[in-house]
Amino acid sequence: MPDGQAGEPLPRNSLRRQSAALPVIGAGAALRVVLITSRETRRWVVPKGWIEPQEPPHRSAAREAAEEAGIQGEADAEPLGSYLYPKRLAGGVVQTTEVLVFRLRVARLLHDWPERRERTRRLFRPEAAAALVAEPGLAALLRGLRPR
Repeated sequence: MPDGQAGEPLPRNSLRRQSAALPVIGAGAALRVVLITSRETRRWVVPKGWIEPQEPPHRSAAREAAEEAGIQGEADAEPLGSYLYPKRLAGGVVQTTEVLVFRLRVARLLHDWPERRERTRRLFRPEAAAALVAEPGLAALLRGLRPR
C-alpha cells in the first residue's frame, strides 16, 4: 500500500506519504504563516504526520496542526503542492517521504495543546518562513503562497 498502512510491509525503497498543514492567518500584506520547531532538532517546520488509514489527507493535516501547534481551523481539501524529504525512522533508517501540504485557515490559536511543552510556535511572513525551513520544496511552496 502506498501509504504504508498498518500491517502492510513496505518495499524497501517505496515512497511513504505524510500530510502537512500550512497554517495561514490574515491576508494581503498582513498574511502570516505559523511554523513550529521539530521536537528533536528544533528546526522550523510545518505540522505534519502520517496519514491514518481511512482518514482524508486534509483532515490528517488539520489534526496534526491541532496536536503539534495548537491550531484550530479548516484545511482545504486539495493540496497546495508537495515536497520530498528524508525522514529518519526508528533504528536510524532514512526513508524518502512525500509530504502533501494543505492550506489551513487558522480560526484559533490555543494557549494549551498536547505538544506545547515540546515545540515553539511562531508567526512569520511567508518569505521569512521560506528562509527558515530546511526543505527546498517547502520553501518554494511558502514563497509561492498567495492570499485567498
